[in-house]
Amino acid sequence: MTAQLIDGKAFAAHLRTQLAQDVQRLVQEHKVTPCVSFVLLGDDPASHYYIQSKAKTCAEVGIISRDFKLPASTSREELLHLLTTLNNDPTVHGILVQLPLPAHLNEREVINAISPQKDVDGFHPFNAGKLATGEDAPIACTPLGSLMLIHHALGTNLEGKHAVVIGRSNIVGKPMAQLLIAQSCTVTLCHSRTRDIASIVAQGDIVVAAVGRPELVKASWIKEGACVIDVGINRVQLPDGSSRLVGDVAFEEVRQKAGWITPVPGGVGPMTIACLMRNTVAAAYEACGILLNR
Repeated sequence: MTAQLIDGKAFAAHLRTQLAQDVQRLVQEHKVTPCVSFVLLGDDPASHYYIQSKAKTCAEVGIISRDFKLPASTSREELLHLLTTLNNDPTVHGILVQLPLPAHLNEREVINAISPQKDVDGFHPFNAGKLATGEDAPIACTPLGSLMLIHHALGTNLEGKHAVVIGRSNIVGKPMAQLLIAQSCTVTLCHSRTRDIASIVAQGDIVVAAVGRPELVKASWIKEGACVIDVGINRVQLPDGSSRLVGDVAFEEVRQKAGWITPVPGGVGPMTIACLMRNTVAAAYEACGILLNR
C-alpha cells in the first residue's frame, strides 16, 4: 500500500477562495471589511517571515492587516496598553501576537489580555474552555486545519474511530484531542511520558503527530491504512552541510503503510494560515451579528 497524499496546499487555496467570497459578501451587504492586527516584538527573522506570509494571505483574501512592529525591549505596560487599544477598536476584528515573546514578557498574561472575541489564534483560555464544552468559539488554527484535512481524507463521519494524538501542547495537542472527541472519536493523547508509545499509536485509525521530534513516528508504529497527519516542522542538517525540512513522521517509510498522509512541507502548514484567515472572517461576521459556519 502507498498512502494517498493529503494536499494541504491545494485545500488551503480552495479555502482562501471561499473566504474571499465571504469577505466580498460582508463588504457588499454590511460595508464591513475584516481587519486583523499583527503584533510583533523584536527582530527574530522567523517571526518576521511568518508575519509577512500572513499579511500576504490577508491581501489575497481581502482582509485588512495592520502590523505593529515593536522593539524587543517593549515593556509589559506598553504592550498591554496596545492590546487594550486594539480590543476597544471596533474596526479591528482579530488580534494576533506573534510568539515567542521576549523573555521579560509573560506569554500567558499577554494571551489573556486579548479579547476572546478577537482571539483569532484560538489560544485564550475562555475559548479553550468553550471548545472543551462544545460551544462555538475561535479554534486554534493548526488543529482546525488538521481536522479539515482529516475530513477531506476520511469524510465527515469519524464516529467510533480511534484517534491518537502525539503531543499535549495547548496550541496543538489538547485542542486537537477536543476536536476529535467532538467528532465522536475515541481519543488517546500521548506525550513524552507515555509508556510503550509505539504500541498505542499502532491502534490509531487516525494519528496526529505534533511533538516536535524529527521523524519520530516510524512505519512500525502505524496501523495499516491509517490516516496520518504530520504537524511537525523540523529543520535537520544533512551530511553535506545543507538542511531540509522534515516532519515528526518518517514520511518515506510511513507512506508505504498508511492510507493517507500529509507531506512536510505542503501539508498542515498552509492550512494553519488559511484557518487564521477563517477565524478573522468569522470574527468580523460575528461583529455584525452573523454566525459564519465554522
